[in-house]
Amino acid sequence: MVKAELQFDFLVDKEKSSIIVKKAFAAKRQLVWDCHTKSELLDRWFAPKPLTTKTKHMEFKAGGYWHYGMTTPDGQTFWSRLDYQSISPIDGYTALDGFSDETGVVNPDMPRARWDVTFTDAKERTLVTTVVVYNSPEDVQKVIDMGLKDGMTSTLERLDELLLTIGAQETPV
Repeated sequence: MVKAELQFDFLVDKEKSSIIVKKAFAAKRQLVWDCHTKSELLDRWFAPKPLTTKTKHMEFKAGGYWHYGMTTPDGQTFWSRLDYQSISPIDGYTALDGFSDETGVVNPDMPRARWDVTFTDAKERTLVTTVVVYNSPEDVQKVIDMGLKDGMTSTLERLDELLLTIGAQETPV
């Protein structure tokens, strides 16, 4: 079976201090939603290779947050925090994303962004559109310089792989 090419767009709009990421996944919307909103699934894909992710705290509700670390093979951990603002089950959510320390305190010296994530059906696929809005064009440039595009590409490829694994387990015989 030949793997179909799935849409992946990474669009930078410095005038609006934003990045739009559109990615199609070969899975049903509920499964893709679960992979974005359940810590036990997020821990299996939400980091570029070869890093691994470990959730320290997860409360997926408006006013809740996800505090997690991405760990390098040599043991260095980079902490982040995603504060959920609104949630519309399997359609989308909004959140504030930021780098943090191990206790969950957001680093004020690093760019913080508002995420608006939507999930839509697209034939046999699910399209996830993430609009990431920063405070300034300079913040956008900073995360690009830090390797955001390559990191996002690797991370989303991991989700593709996980969905193939999970989807195969859920396919009726």
